[in-house]
Amino acid sequence: MAPSTPVSGLSLPCLVLLLLLEIPGAEAQEFQLLQPQGAVSVSAGETVTLTCSQTGLAPAGPVRWFKDSGSGRRLVYADAGSFPRVTRAVSGSDTDFTIRISDTRPEDAGVYHCVKFKKGSGADEEFRSGSGTAVSVSARPSAPSVSGPPSRAEPGPPVTFTCTSGGFSPRDITVTWLKNGAKLPDSQTQVLPAHESVSYNVSSTVGVSLTRGDARSQLTCQIEHSTLPAPLHATYKLSDALRVPPRLQVGTVPAVPVALNTSVTFTCRAEGFYPKDASLTWLENGNETNLGKSSAPSENADGTYTLQSSLEVKATEQRSQSMFTCRVVHDSQPPVNASAMLRLSQPPAEPGKDPTSSAGGQSLFSSPALWIGLFLEKVLTATFLLFLFLRNKE
Repeated sequence: MAPSTPVSGLSLPCLVLLLLLEIPGAEAQEFQLLQPQGAVSVSAGETVTLTCSQTGLAPAGPVRWFKDSGSGRRLVYADAGSFPRVTRAVSGSDTDFTIRISDTRPEDAGVYHCVKFKKGSGADEEFRSGSGTAVSVSARPSAPSVSGPPSRAEPGPPVTFTCTSGGFSPRDITVTWLKNGAKLPDSQTQVLPAHESVSYNVSSTVGVSLTRGDARSQLTCQIEHSTLPAPLHATYKLSDALRVPPRLQVGTVPAVPVALNTSVTFTCRAEGFYPKDASLTWLENGNETNLGKSSAPSENADGTYTLQSSLEVKATEQRSQSMFTCRVVHDSQPPVNASAMLRLSQPPAEPGKDPTSSAGGQSLFSSPALWIGLFLEKVLTATFLLFLFLRNKE
């Protein structure tokens, strides 16, 4: 067989190439767009590298990167345009279209496709898409924050405390409540949103029954997550939520009843209250008096406070049966009162009454003993006078 001769001056290899270019689908048989990474995991803030390359004969046209598909598809990178966090790994390469995404965020999670376009008569036409790379971004939860009741609460019924954190991924997270280092039961934890998302938020609540000794107690919210090398903690001082009303004790020195015109000191002791803010006043028969002397509040071993005051008065007839009241206003709450009465050991005579009257209301002259005494006095006086008369007569 005679050797092939060139046709129209073209060699055989050139003719083969022309035939391949004219055969529909020849580009597709030769061209390959390689995206080898099936899934990539990265921590928020790090840089993720997404690999894409092409081989074989490629039609003229750009390669672009997209995130997700369908109506949610978003352009991530193109040679034309501004993409601050996305750069080409090999700038200007015609075969390597690998990109790097810096400072990754939870919202960067998704499926990325490397897409080859070919130039058409109008806009560029999508020619081939890579198999896609699923990117997952793990994010640390934010520093937890603990909030308490809107106003102070007294010991007794449970008070609700809330711990919140957000921006984390994956979804699994553990929240533990501690009081003075001891684990609290019955906390309620909710992670939102309930459906799959790029990041999540958590809210946990716990009910705590406050006690009078909680002025020095501390509540702790502890958060554990797969992205954390150690748990996160947030603390809450129960003193910020606690109100303990004062207990009042009123007494007198000396103890009543007392003798007329004796100096009497009324004492008032407001103890075991929290917070420190408290004021004490004295009232005499319901009228405020400024004669009391109060000391500064003193702190007790359990963190509560005690306030003492004294009021010195003279036990006059006018003050007999007077009521002296110690009034304490604590933390802008309604006042708390305690009272004591000034009583005399021998009550003064009632106005318009005979001071010689007995306690039973009878005159002293109605006493039989008094009449007998007066009679004997008269008899003795008469006998003595008769003796003197007879003696002088002799």
